[in-house]
Amino acid sequence: MGIDLKEFDFAAEATSTMRPIMERYSIDVESLERKYPLALSEIRHERMQRFYSEWQSAVEGIDFDSLTQDDRIDLLLFRSHLSHRLQRLETQKLRRAEIDGLLPCFSMLIGLEEQRQRMQWANPEEAASLLNEADKQITLRRREIEAELEDVNIWKPAVANRAADAVGQLREAVAQWKEFYQGFDPLFTWWVDEPYKSLDKTLESYGIFLREHLAGMKAGDEETIIGDPLGRQALLTELSAEMIPYSPEELIEIGQKELAWCETEMLAAAKELGFPNGKSALEHVKTTHRQPGQQPEMIRQMAVEAVEFLAAHDLVTVPPLAQETWRMEMMSQEKQLVNPFFLGGEVVQVAFPTSAMSHEQKRMSLRGNNPHFARATVQHELIPGHHLQMFMMARHKTYRSVLNTAFWIEGWALYWEMLLWDMGFPLTAENKIGMLFWRSHRAARIVFSLKFHLHQMSAGECTEMLVERVGHERANAVAEVRRSFKGDYGPLYQAAYMLGGLQMMAMRRELVDTGKMSDRAFHDAVLMENSIPMEMVRASLTQQSLDRDFATNWRFYESL
Repeated sequence: MGIDLKEFDFAAEATSTMRPIMERYSIDVESLERKYPLALSEIRHERMQRFYSEWQSAVEGIDFDSLTQDDRIDLLLFRSHLSHRLQRLETQKLRRAEIDGLLPCFSMLIGLEEQRQRMQWANPEEAASLLNEADKQITLRRREIEAELEDVNIWKPAVANRAADAVGQLREAVAQWKEFYQGFDPLFTWWVDEPYKSLDKTLESYGIFLREHLAGMKAGDEETIIGDPLGRQALLTELSAEMIPYSPEELIEIGQKELAWCETEMLAAAKELGFPNGKSALEHVKTTHRQPGQQPEMIRQMAVEAVEFLAAHDLVTVPPLAQETWRMEMMSQEKQLVNPFFLGGEVVQVAFPTSAMSHEQKRMSLRGNNPHFARATVQHELIPGHHLQMFMMARHKTYRSVLNTAFWIEGWALYWEMLLWDMGFPLTAENKIGMLFWRSHRAARIVFSLKFHLHQMSAGECTEMLVERVGHERANAVAEVRRSFKGDYGPLYQAAYMLGGLQMMAMRRELVDTGKMSDRAFHDAVLMENSIPMEMVRASLTQQSLDRDFATNWRFYESL
């Protein structure tokens, strides 16, 4: 078998103008983020703003006309990336201002850790006085808010919850500050130990107060999801950065059209099985789950089946090492509260009931991880989906990792669900229902995630949509919505699955259906571009003419 060095375009990467520039930027930004790790710090905000502005000025001096097509794409994307980072800083500043009224002494306390990071050593007596004063001010502010609550709660739950998160970050920062001196400076310990303990308890209690009394999330509540909607203007900023020339409202309409298509196909599959509607057929499919202990082998068999299907239809190059190196782990009960279905990549994390779950939790997990649901997504998570994708990302145009976009990452994997449907991958009506369940879910994500950020749907209404329109088990729907809005993902992430997949389908129609590229050549070329906005993948594959003032204009949905 051996290693074929011909697959690597060493010459092109060696002569790239933008590669060393973007590699240098990546190293520099990571250094600064390690130096200034406190997300809510004004010092961090000012330093990162200056950094991005300096890079903006530097890249303006590059002669665009002298660049290769790849370098032109990189320069356009890099400029967009820097502009987006600056815009995001401004959004963060505005959102920080919204919680200032709930955070007395915040700058003063976070300044302790900032001083330590600058290696300005604390005066123990002065530090103890500062902690004591902060403790008093926070206690006073809490009493003021409690008095206000006797009339009306003027604080939005999302803002209060954001403030509670900030209090948690503040506790952590002050704890790191204290840990630096503790045990090494006896005088510091003598002065600071008791004021710190009192302040830490006050901060902990205040965070709980904000969460429970202002945000409305009681301890142990696993149903309530608050989230933090961004608003329309911030969504437009994110769409511009992703090179999506559609408004949020237009994208919601696309999501609704795709969901309606899924519902029509679901009804046809249900009738094929002898059921009167999609819901009853879906209930039937959920009962086909494997017994405890059988899920890992089922996933392995499905992974092999997907690779064999790709080879039989000559769809994409699958390096032998990619087939060899994926692994499997079982997901903990705690992880399944956030993600009730298996996750992919080099390590597949399999969701299935654990012995410690309640009876109801076990039943819902079994029903939500039945073989027809799983068969629809094994290839999404493994090959040709995320595992193959990440395998190739680590080996081609790696400097583009800083431009990472969910529209390419999730869009690629979702595209394969669409393409395999078109190629007859679902062999039975149950298979079709499994694939349609997930496709409905992706369409619904466009609708509910954008409406949530437009303040048009609450998190509870998003959950109801997944239960009623898609057919999720309620606990699984809650977990999906919690994952969408708890803050680990960008505001467009959930919409990016299907929208990115539709972009890929539009490209395939333009390049493969017209005979300009074979399936294998097309898919291999997309993988070798690494994670960049789909419009720039298209520009590369079509050798589109680009100028320095390029603006996004690809209305991909109209061609489908």
